[in-house]
Amino acid sequence: MATDFKNTILLPRTDFPMKADLARREPGFIERWDRDRLYHAVLEQNRGQPSFVLHDGPPYANGHIHHGTILNKILKDIVVKYQNMSGRCAPYVPGWDCHGLPIEHQVDKELGSRKREMSPLDVRRACRAYALKFLDVQRTEFKRLGVLGEWERPYTTLEHGYESQIVRELGRFAENGLYKGTKPVHWCWSCRTALAEAEVEYGDHRSESIYVAFDVVDNAERVLGKPGELALVIWTTTPWTLPANRAIAYGPGIGYRAYPWRDGHLILASELREAVERDTGLTLDESASIPVPAGALDGLRCRHPLLDHIEVPLLPADFVRTDSGTGLVHIAPGHGPDDYVLGSRHGVPVVSPVDGEGKFTDEAGLCVGEFVFDANPKILDALIERRRLLSP
Repeated sequence: MATDFKNTILLPRTDFPMKADLARREPGFIERWDRDRLYHAVLEQNRGQPSFVLHDGPPYANGHIHHGTILNKILKDIVVKYQNMSGRCAPYVPGWDCHGLPIEHQVDKELGSRKREMSPLDVRRACRAYALKFLDVQRTEFKRLGVLGEWERPYTTLEHGYESQIVRELGRFAENGLYKGTKPVHWCWSCRTALAEAEVEYGDHRSESIYVAFDVVDNAERVLGKPGELALVIWTTTPWTLPANRAIAYGPGIGYRAYPWRDGHLILASELREAVERDTGLTLDESASIPVPAGALDGLRCRHPLLDHIEVPLLPADFVRTDSGTGLVHIAPGHGPDDYVLGSRHGVPVVSPVDGEGKFTDEAGLCVGEFVFDANPKILDALIERRRLLSP
């Protein structure tokens, strides 16, 4: 007679202890795997079979492992073990990233005020010792998770052979004409080091937004249909980037109008007229305005609002929108990725008049030696003095 288990409740047996005692037993498993060279035995068994190589992005050697690195390593170990159990030859070479800001931050905390008395070479030696220390710590912790691999021969970015290969590859880029030159990167002025985008955390920040006029130096008649004074107005939340301005972007599909202003006309996107009036206190007479003909902005050049010896071109750009601002965007190729790409496409020079400490250099033309965020008031004062600032 068949037994129906559908409604049967299964109770655990109570005649033997349930304790697995894994905390004590698992280290013994791992010791036996090491002693028996289990990883190498698996590879030897599969030698000559189709290979599978997992390229392991390395963790930073900057502290104990955490939930992120634990999950990362366990998932990769599952993949490699599955491939080996499927008959493929799947070696696993773990690695560590031993350079960069995460390690430097931890060393700074340990050194404290002593760092000011140390040479750069001594600081680097301290970083190297710190990285090697936690490389060993993490290796022990990863092995404790049961991960199999070439733990005796990992790859590390601080090996001189690894570093020299990087230099050789960079040389090959240069020899083959693949080196592109300068580009903007995230920079930490307090640490004086570049930052990966993943290392940047954004917080809430209240920015000063201003409207700035750029005088057109030629072709005004092509826009107005008659001779006259003409200016364009941009909106920016980063006044300190204006010394690096080298172009203005406009949207080819946006409708622009020239509004009577002072002794001439001021160009902006007609959709944004009311917002500009509200923010600046200006009265921009729509009925007296002149529509800017399609293509009339092409080839216009403007005078830099702070540096008279610099003229900046107008460039078409798909990223210009009319949800804020004026429909005309200040472009500083040395300070932003979109600006850099647009400028590079049109041969605009990449200028970043800021040193490694975040202070203006002589190339800025003003506020030399000042920290960029502290310079905003002086930049605003200069714009007011030159009658280029439209904000109230």
